[in-house]
Amino acid sequence: MQATSKEMPKSVARQGGAKQPRTPEPRRFDPLAMISNAEMQAALGSGLMMLIAWAASGWSETISVILYVISYSIGGWIKAKEGVETLVKERDLDVNLLMIAAALGAASIGYWNEGAMLIFIFALSGALESYTMERSKKDISSLLALKPATAVRIEQGAMNEVAIDLLAIGDLLLVRPGELIPADGKVCRGESSVNQASITGESLPVDKAAGSEVFAGTVNGEGPLYIEVTKSAENTLFAKIIRMVEEAENEVPDSQRFIKRLESVYARVVVAATALLITLPPFLLDWSWSDTFYKAMVFLVVASPCALVSSIMPAMLSAISKSARKGILFKGGVHLENMARTSVVAFDKTGTLTEGVPQVTDFIAGEGYGREALLSVSASIEKLSGHPLAEAIVALAEAEQVELHNIDESKSVTGWGIEGTINGQLWRIGKSNLLDEVDGAEPQEGSEDWRALRSRLEQEGKTVSLILAGDTIAGMIALQDTVRPQAETAVRKLQELGIKVAMLTGDREATAQVIAGKTGVDLVFAGLLPEDKVSHIKSLREQYGHVIMVGDGVNDAPALATATVGMGMGMKGSGAALEIADVVLMNDNIEEIASTIALARRTQRIVKQNMIFAVTVIATLMISNFVQGIALPFGVVGHEGSTILVILNGLRLLR
Repeated sequence: MQATSKEMPKSVARQGGAKQPRTPEPRRFDPLAMISNAEMQAALGSGLMMLIAWAASGWSETISVILYVISYSIGGWIKAKEGVETLVKERDLDVNLLMIAAALGAASIGYWNEGAMLIFIFALSGALESYTMERSKKDISSLLALKPATAVRIEQGAMNEVAIDLLAIGDLLLVRPGELIPADGKVCRGESSVNQASITGESLPVDKAAGSEVFAGTVNGEGPLYIEVTKSAENTLFAKIIRMVEEAENEVPDSQRFIKRLESVYARVVVAATALLITLPPFLLDWSWSDTFYKAMVFLVVASPCALVSSIMPAMLSAISKSARKGILFKGGVHLENMARTSVVAFDKTGTLTEGVPQVTDFIAGEGYGREALLSVSASIEKLSGHPLAEAIVALAEAEQVELHNIDESKSVTGWGIEGTINGQLWRIGKSNLLDEVDGAEPQEGSEDWRALRSRLEQEGKTVSLILAGDTIAGMIALQDTVRPQAETAVRKLQELGIKVAMLTGDREATAQVIAGKTGVDLVFAGLLPEDKVSHIKSLREQYGHVIMVGDGVNDAPALATATVGMGMGMKGSGAALEIADVVLMNDNIEEIASTIALARRTQRIVKQNMIFAVTVIATLMISNFVQGIALPFGVVGHEGSTILVILNGLRLLR
């Protein structure tokens, strides 16, 4: 289907009479959305109370302390709760408890404002990270808000509104203009444009007519559609995306797992070191108890790994969120991390680099036969077949508006083709292997010319069929799968990133080489069974390193699972390919693969920047505290400021 520039009706999408939100547009930075976050409100409330308490300290110390306690409670309650839950349920220390302990320690020696500032900035950094995660989940799963609740089912001529879960395959549904399409199905009657942005990321509506496929959760345009349900509610593309979203929210990249393990060990070390700093210096260095406790509190603040812990996930979630808005769905941050190290992208040929639909490239009429008349006969006979090659011949006749004949009699010839009788004449269409027979099944006159023509067409990677009038060769048809318009550009962009591009196909070597020539891939592997594709993926991983496999069919599923990252085609991909894939191209736009890898690499650079910066700040503040001594407010601002900076650095990826 071709995209159209028609706009959606101004009315909001509705389902079963209830108004629903329109398909969401890609979001930009929204200060109001950030302020509406509960943690951000708590952080800002804590900061406001801190300022009021500081202002009140000049005329009433008691009121000032009370206000500081309120500031501590507002800003520190969520983090304190998380820290206590970790301590009780997992018997582990985390950075939340370290910060709360440092703030209470500062208050215990009279530094109420410094402690409140620590709580405020720590709560603010936590709110920023929470906002990043919340926005990422909204970008990935904004379509959840578009989940239809009911559908209008036509039963015995009557329209009944029923729950989505009650729909069965074969049910006939009516979807009025502006309504959400409630189930995956096929259009039986009606014409309209459908906004598929929630599923595929396409910016423009797509025209739909009888025979077109439609998806649950998309929005019907200006015309009513009668749709036959083709998939149950739990098996729709919409339902699969929801499951992918759940996986994406739960899966953590390896680097983040490492940081979490490090945080646990590091927190224990910091607590132990703080205890030693409180008890030993008065005896060993003759420090006063107040100076010792003050330095220990500064150490507890500056040594906490807040910035290091926040170095990874905000950046990862921002990148996943940005990709989701472009119709590229990651099932977890670990796959984004792996994609950044890609050395080879391996494509399946059919349906991935090519359209997966054969088209007639050459229709040759023999001497004594008119091309239009022969096409009419061929299409009339092939119309009775459901074979993709037959459909291509019929499509050519329809495109050229050729009038078809009535068939007197027809039958399929197993393993060869089809035959039919028109006005008493037997016509046969099938494989060109009859040219190689030597039993006199067809006249010898001109057969050498037909063989030479077939040889040339097959060298061009085309599939050749014969048209016979009785036993006489009347013509020849050449068909070929067409290359996707964006395939060459997609391959070139990957190569510009220094990535090798391979093509794996079960097709013949000649056909594969023709497609390789048109797309410019580096490596070609043809004549492969599914297990052969797995072997080649393993070989590529051993030779080059990390490999992305891009495929759409059931036969690609084993290779998708074997690759470092499996990438499935969302529009035409099989259910098995989508289930196994780590990343799904919802709009089947393979041109976006290169930009996604570039985004993954940029994410890794930002993560490394964050980690180096965080470790440098922590080390500098710790050394300064012991060598020269630093004020607690400076330690608070330096440490928590670095945390906010690494989070903001990660948020840049949302742009």
